[in-house]
Amino acid sequence: MVGTPVLFIAIPLLAAFLIPLIGMVWKESVRIIPGLVLAYLLVLAINLLSYVTVNGPIVEVIAGWAPPIGINLVFNAFSGFLVTIMVFMGLLVWLYSYRFKSNVEYEAARKYFLLLMMLITGSVGIVLTGDIFNMFVFIEITSISGYALTAFYTGRDSAEASFKYLMMGSIASVMLLLAIMIIYSQLGTLNMADVASKMHLMDPKLKAVSFILFVIALGIEAEVFPLNGWAPDAYAEAPGPVGAAFSGIVVKAGVYALIRYTYTIFDLSGAFNLLIIIGLITLVVAEVAAIRQEKLKRMLAYSSIGQMGLVLVSFGIGTKEGVFAALFIMLNHAIIKPLLFFSGSYLVYHSKKKMISDVDGIGKLAPLTSILFTLGAFAIVGLPPFAGFWSKLSFLMAAADSNMLLVIGLILSVSVVELVYYMRVVNRIFFFKRTTSLLTRRPTFNAYVVMIILGLMILVIGFYPDSVSMYLHNAANSLFDKSQYIHSVLTATIQ
Repeated sequence: MVGTPVLFIAIPLLAAFLIPLIGMVWKESVRIIPGLVLAYLLVLAINLLSYVTVNGPIVEVIAGWAPPIGINLVFNAFSGFLVTIMVFMGLLVWLYSYRFKSNVEYEAARKYFLLLMMLITGSVGIVLTGDIFNMFVFIEITSISGYALTAFYTGRDSAEASFKYLMMGSIASVMLLLAIMIIYSQLGTLNMADVASKMHLMDPKLKAVSFILFVIALGIEAEVFPLNGWAPDAYAEAPGPVGAAFSGIVVKAGVYALIRYTYTIFDLSGAFNLLIIIGLITLVVAEVAAIRQEKLKRMLAYSSIGQMGLVLVSFGIGTKEGVFAALFIMLNHAIIKPLLFFSGSYLVYHSKKKMISDVDGIGKLAPLTSILFTLGAFAIVGLPPFAGFWSKLSFLMAAADSNMLLVIGLILSVSVVELVYYMRVVNRIFFFKRTTSLLTRRPTFNAYVVMIILGLMILVIGFYPDSVSMYLHNAANSLFDKSQYIHSVLTATIQ
């Protein structure tokens, strides 16, 4: 084994601290340092994921206090899979952001990359921590960074969008603290494995109350309806790379936390049904809202919310096949949605309102960017042979195995709505006459590299889904093996 999980927290935090200091000596370092850090963390994540695939989970004990007293980090097939995705997306967001706008000076770049490092650190920390209070701390780090990045551009409605995000985040913080307080007052521990092993001792009414509080708090980060009011404005007003970071990194952390509590900590019989209900409501509302949008980035935002609803429904099926499908959807969403945000940002680069009508006829002026956007659109709606087809097929098979015919019918109906609004945009790109006087913006070289990498991944997974299926199965098995999680954490020793 090379490295330990604690490096995912310590190194980016140190980098965020050093960025402004080293930048005083060499200004370009504020852009270079995050890339070096994220490249190293990606190598570390791949190495550790390979290690746990063969040798089992890694439990890192912090500060010499063994669980359940001390703080610990857990890197297993489930958390490691998501961490690898998040770090990889963080690296691509960094590369895309390197010169996203040529007029961004040193001061703005310093703030942007510092906040990006904090956002990634907090999100990864949510996934790795084995302590419910430390999860709260990492959620706060992620949220505060997200508020600032949403308001990064001045002269827009970004301050209002950031304020909405802040207000919803504040509600989430209060709910999360209340849930933690109830659990600690009942069980006297904050360690997730210890809480899971003692959950049967908790008063059933207080157990249900704390679970509902967790769902409300984490549902805000996971973009669950009706707690996702902040998301469309934040996606629309934040810089294009930040929208990609929200969909590819932050939301994944929120979903992980919600699923970890549902599957590992609580043992409520109706929890899976609740996931299905809120997932279906989120999916239907988001897709209906998306088809009504006139602004491109808001349409993509509602589409992203809808995908998270589908993920929750898949987790709510409560079988290994359902979890496999949910993880497959999360993987594809982490690849496809950033490609749509990246390419879409350039399609409406010079537009102040970012209207869908601004892309009319742009296919002839920006062919490669338009093709990449179209590839992402085809993939996200599940057209074969692209990556999204296999994840949706996996979901339908899992639902069919559980005799959820009504759910299947509803999902297929909503998929038609999704197909309509994406094909509407593609149609305008290639078959409408360009009447606007807006100039087109040619992506930077590094932006092309990022978008082409994502496009190739969509094609590779589409043609060879077995390239990722082993990791998906391992992650699903890990989530289901609750006893292994509890045993590996509570028997961890100080090295």
